[in-house]
Amino acid sequence: TSSPDFFFFLSSLQLNGVIEIASTSGYLYLNGSLDRENKEIHRLQVEALNVAGQKVKGPYSITINVQDINDNPPKFEKSKYDGVVWQNSRPGKPFLYVRATDRDDPTTPNAQLFYNILHHFPNPYKSMLFQIDNVTGAISTSEPGSRLLNPQTQATFTLVVTVKDLAGMSENALTSNTDVEITVKENLWKAPPKVSIKENSTEPHPISITQVHWNEPGAKYDLLQKERLPRFPFTIDQNGTIYVTEPLDREEKELYSFFATAKDKGGEELDRPLPIFVQVEDINDNPPVCQNALTIFEVQENEGLGSNIGTLHATDMDKENTLNSRLQFRIVDQNPKIPLDNLFIIQQEAGTFQLSSSSLNKRVVSNYFVRVEVTDKVFTTLCDVKINVIDINDQIPIFEKSDYGNWIILEDTPVGEVILEIQATDADEPFTGSSQIIYQIEEGDQNKNFIIETDTKTNRGFVKINKVLDFEMSSTYNLTVKATNPEPLVRGVQYNSSSTAYFGVVVVDVNEVPVFSKNIYIVHIFEDVPVGTLVMTVMANDPEGDQIRYTLKSNNRNWLRIDTFSGEIYTAAPLDREVEHEYKVEITATEENKKSQSSTAVFMLYIKDVNDNPPRLAKGNHLFFCHPLRGGVRAEIQATDDDEQLYSPEFTFSLGSGENIKSDWEISRINGTHAYLSPKHTNLEEKQYSIPLIINDNGKPPLEGNLNLQVNICRCSNEGRCFIEVENHPGMPSVGMAVGILLGVLIFIGR
Repeated sequence: TSSPDFFFFLSSLQLNGVIEIASTSGYLYLNGSLDRENKEIHRLQVEALNVAGQKVKGPYSITINVQDINDNPPKFEKSKYDGVVWQNSRPGKPFLYVRATDRDDPTTPNAQLFYNILHHFPNPYKSMLFQIDNVTGAISTSEPGSRLLNPQTQATFTLVVTVKDLAGMSENALTSNTDVEITVKENLWKAPPKVSIKENSTEPHPISITQVHWNEPGAKYDLLQKERLPRFPFTIDQNGTIYVTEPLDREEKELYSFFATAKDKGGEELDRPLPIFVQVEDINDNPPVCQNALTIFEVQENEGLGSNIGTLHATDMDKENTLNSRLQFRIVDQNPKIPLDNLFIIQQEAGTFQLSSSSLNKRVVSNYFVRVEVTDKVFTTLCDVKINVIDINDQIPIFEKSDYGNWIILEDTPVGEVILEIQATDADEPFTGSSQIIYQIEEGDQNKNFIIETDTKTNRGFVKINKVLDFEMSSTYNLTVKATNPEPLVRGVQYNSSSTAYFGVVVVDVNEVPVFSKNIYIVHIFEDVPVGTLVMTVMANDPEGDQIRYTLKSNNRNWLRIDTFSGEIYTAAPLDREVEHEYKVEITATEENKKSQSSTAVFMLYIKDVNDNPPRLAKGNHLFFCHPLRGGVRAEIQATDDDEQLYSPEFTFSLGSGENIKSDWEISRINGTHAYLSPKHTNLEEKQYSIPLIINDNGKPPLEGNLNLQVNICRCSNEGRCFIEVENHPGMPSVGMAVGILLGVLIFIGR
């Protein structure tokens, strides 16, 4: 063969003999392996030279991109980490970060790292006390750890933390480990004991009352009100010292309750707020107060020695049942002092007046003015008492007539309406307890349907309706009324027939509406009961005894029917809790007479769930992966269930049978509702796949959902979206018509 007229020549300062070109054929070849981590892009120039070494064509540029493979394991920045965690730290708040790096291409799964706690020494509990963020490497206490960590029980822990590349999704992932030594310290962030402050302090304010401490310096403290107050008399400084800013008054507020918070520089709370309680202690700073400016008692002139006249009432705003509010009474003056001084005595602790002598005579002195000293040992108050000496009660009330006849009233007469006025008179001294009249119904009204009120000026009695009348219960009342005085009669005088009167009440029937046994009927029932199931029997009674017919209103879904005469309610159609779980209808009871009065009750049907809905997909019905496939790609799916979820749902995911399904695809659980679908290898063709998926719920009995996932493996745009080819249309250039210059890009697989 004749030698060619030209040969190819590579010109580049970056060759280093690794990449060469066959001078006659133009093939590029490798003399060694490429390492992306040392050099990712190689730029070459090729020229065509004649036998004389002169350039015939060129130079042409060639760019070689070295594609990454997973040939570098991740490495932790430290071989050992040390951290401190405080007892009762908030779960999920990081106290330490571990970090690893991977020299592989950061844009590929080869350098996507996944952190995990491999071992936990010691582990005195079944639960893990620590957790790690799989992406960031942030270590924090778990929910059990926040509760259980105690330096008195175990002060140090060792965690073995592992990091994997390929996002931890492949068995071929490269890995490395590190030890994390954790020291548990006692939590200083504790609520202080209840603080006690004496009220109305005269010391200069603000006054330090307690202190809180965050575990580390740099925290920002603040107080949070638990209740809205006109002014908040507390503050806190940045050392955690809490102050009261002004004197407090126990009579205004006895207990203050608020929270102390600790925040980081970003304003995020470091832990739970601490409750702070401040008790305001009472001092004796309030004088006794007379309940009335003038207290008036009455006493009959014939009262005996030691008789109780009345009780003087006084109050003290200091704390109840303490020495500060203990009151003692003493008479300091009596006017007039006729027939002698100290006619009255007062019980020192109770304030009750008694007679010390039986020397009262209304004709000599009709009233006395007594001044009483009330003291709480610090303050003293004077109270005025007027004691009226009244005539003896030797006259009885006498009715103007003994029989007031019969009175006819309707059974729906309103409560409080006056139906009769009666009158008795008393010859004793007017406007005293001896002449005041009290009317009482002594016979004929066991249910207290009537009441009699007295006009204190005229002693006239007004008979009123006290309760709703019911003709069916009682249609007539024969009532006996007695008139008495609040003061006792003198010895030898007694009430007689003159103080007694009679009247009758006739109740006239009114046609009343039927009355249900309940205003609201409530039933709980499972949704799968057969049609025709008896749900409940309702009952209404007509006071007049008329026949009642029952009907349903607002039965919008026609799920129920009612027997017209018996009130039995049955299901009339299948129930469905997922359509409506609280079914409300109205029951009407109507009399069968000319007036046909009716009443209504509410019927609430609470439909309980049964497991009658199989799981379905809430997310992930249509999935796609970009072709060509890369290792570690996955897509998330989410399941749901239309049945009632009393607890967190727990679904199990599995692949159905089919040609190559389980050899090409795998499903992995994330949690009770989510899972990942991922291809098992990267050799799948570019096309649409239908993947049978089985989802089981945890109902009783469990139900199974059989679905077909539509998964598209397709070419993707630069935005990572599935690329859809547009069909050719007239006027569009064909491939053969498109002529361009292709600059070669060769991709080599690095070792």
